[in-house]
Amino acid sequence: MALIKRTELPDLDKQIYLFFGDRYLCREAADALQTRLLSGESATGTVNSIDGDNEDSGKTLGQLLNFSIFPGKQIFRVIDTRLFHSKNVGPAIWERIERAKSDGKETTCRRQLLALVALGGLEAGESLADLSAGQWKAAFGFAKPAGDLSWTDESLATAAPSKKQAGGAGMAGRYIDAFTKGVAPQNLLILSAESVDKRTRFFKFIEKEGVVIDCAVATGASAAAQKGQKEVLRQMVMKTLAGFQKKIQPRALEQLFERVGFHPVAVSMEAEKLALYIGDRDTITVEDLELMVGRTREDALFELTDAFGKRQGARTLVLLNRLQENGMHGLQILATMRNYLRKMLIFKSLQLQPAPVYYAGMNANQFQNEYLPALKKREEWKDMLKGHPYAVFMSFSKAHDFSCSVLKDWLALLLRAEFRMKGSPLAADLVLEELFLTLLAAKRQAG
Repeated sequence: MALIKRTELPDLDKQIYLFFGDRYLCREAADALQTRLLSGESATGTVNSIDGDNEDSGKTLGQLLNFSIFPGKQIFRVIDTRLFHSKNVGPAIWERIERAKSDGKETTCRRQLLALVALGGLEAGESLADLSAGQWKAAFGFAKPAGDLSWTDESLATAAPSKKQAGGAGMAGRYIDAFTKGVAPQNLLILSAESVDKRTRFFKFIEKEGVVIDCAVATGASAAAQKGQKEVLRQMVMKTLAGFQKKIQPRALEQLFERVGFHPVAVSMEAEKLALYIGDRDTITVEDLELMVGRTREDALFELTDAFGKRQGARTLVLLNRLQENGMHGLQILATMRNYLRKMLIFKSLQLQPAPVYYAGMNANQFQNEYLPALKKREEWKDMLKGHPYAVFMSFSKAHDFSCSVLKDWLALLLRAEFRMKGSPLAADLVLEELFLTLLAAKRQAG
């Protein structure tokens, strides 16, 4: 059986299915398969849902081999399985960790950190931040990220201990042997995972003997990736609205994508909210969207850093207060500012390098066609140079207004504010207001 896309219908005569890619899309596609498997006049059965974070893979395999006393199909559905993890997926897991942290999704960030710990075979309570560069590389298969990683340990400290998986490749081999010899005929296995190593024997085995459903969506800011993301979201919105017998204006649909971004769960929820809001009307308008759909956390934080970068003091403080009123924790705001100032410091230091030469007044075409390609060849801070070239150009232009010494001082002030927020009785809003007033009052000295 060849690998298929999530929009295609899989065969129903297989005993093992694998969904990989976006977590929400995997769940949605697996739900549809589960419904089909249990539909029909004589189709009865039981679904055993298993959380991969706490899965005992050996126990699941034992249940698959046994005959059940219950009638009908016995579906064992493992969400976020780690049977396909190898060091090849380490960078993908870390990318999701950073994205979740940036978006303020603490639960997702913690879940991915647990997956990373399991991938590296670390003991419970072992510090990620304290791993040496060599230990990190050996455990996860990629270079240790730069910067302070103490936040990873803080996040893991609040997580429930996860059961240690029996060795990945060895356990996967046992599954292959079991399905090759034959499991109980009424037993079915549905697996889902955000990251899989397609080179593993288990993946290739399912691709040949079962069904593999690709639910992945290209990430990034390229035209192709953006087109793919919008098409996925369009399908989800139309499906949600069809359930309410509603439509949406094309311009409103486009603005919904821009406002929410590629967050499938959020897009579905916002579409449902709009459908309920318009009542007896059959079409959602731009006015409805403006009224009902707020800007995402990412948009709001971008507005804050944009106002700060332009030294718009009043606007910065208004946005700061609005973020806190909407429930955003002060430490999340500090993390955003830390990332922003760190990026400015890196870009400013790159501008001070003797080659390639950066100069004030460089236009976007020169930056994109000459400066940026030359900079990428140096392999230095390459991850920071990803994204749309114009967005990188705008960040470089903004960084030119700062000096390294001022940025370093501001990072020290940020750290001091974090200590006060964590260890003093002062209210978070007072700490943040004092910090931003101090930063805005400081002069941007010539680099």
